[in-house]
Amino acid sequence: MPQRPSPYPPAQAARQAVADRLREIRQDAGLTALALAAAAGWDRTRVSKIEHGVRAATPEVIRTWCRVCAADDRIEDLLAELRTAEGVYVEWKRTQRAGLRRLQIAKVPLYERTEHLRVYASQVVPGMLQTRGYATALLTSITERFGTPNDVAEAVEARLARQRVMRTPGHRFTFVLEESVLYYGHGGRAAMREQLTRLLEAVTTPRVTVLVIPMGADRARQWVLETFILYDGERVDVELLSAEVAVTAPTEVERYSDAFTDLAAIAVRDDAARGLIEKALKTFS
Repeated sequence: MPQRPSPYPPAQAARQAVADRLREIRQDAGLTALALAAAAGWDRTRVSKIEHGVRAATPEVIRTWCRVCAADDRIEDLLAELRTAEGVYVEWKRTQRAGLRRLQIAKVPLYERTEHLRVYASQVVPGMLQTRGYATALLTSITERFGTPNDVAEAVEARLARQRVMRTPGHRFTFVLEESVLYYGHGGRAAMREQLTRLLEAVTTPRVTVLVIPMGADRARQWVLETFILYDGERVDVELLSAEVAVTAPTEVERYSDAFTDLAAIAVRDDAARGLIEKALKTFS
């Protein structure tokens, strides 16, 4: 079955990069799209569809394409690039199949080697700032919604243990939260009071910056986006309802970095951020 374009732009961009390499190889070989298709025994429109991103390349296509173009030495590099592109879009259902604890542990090395972690949160409090009650409620909800193995208790412990990175020298953290996140209840009033109190503490924690975008902020500069995490300037994880997108293409990472800068610019910090958190805390008293 032919592969369809990815439903998420950064993932599609990664696949298009592979298609662009294939086009260059065809052009260097002096072949037209029709000539390549005929030599490969394909439908006459297949080459054009691949090059324009209508159909995604497969390992078999790459091998045949390079052999017809006498570019066998490019096969392994292109296959590696394709694997990277296919790994950009990872379905939550597939990654959660073995439970949530493994997901928490898998990210630890990434957190440990990141000097400046930047998180934009538009739905929930970032995991690095979550309390036990809040994390338990959230992960329980995820388990029930997606039908994953119930290892919530172990997953919560792993998530809390991951927060030790925040106490390790050599790391900085910047969190930008939409004010609405402060009002989305998880775990009941007591859990929310504990969570918001934790956020108040984080505002004054060394090497940690907590910014809050007021609900009445002027959004002309940047609208509300999906939650995403920037690991230095090398990778972005974007959290969708059904998948996680790992963005590594430099131009796409830069785009998210610019968006983060714009979001931070319309947010408030220090006493103003504390004021918004305290206001939300009163609603759960």
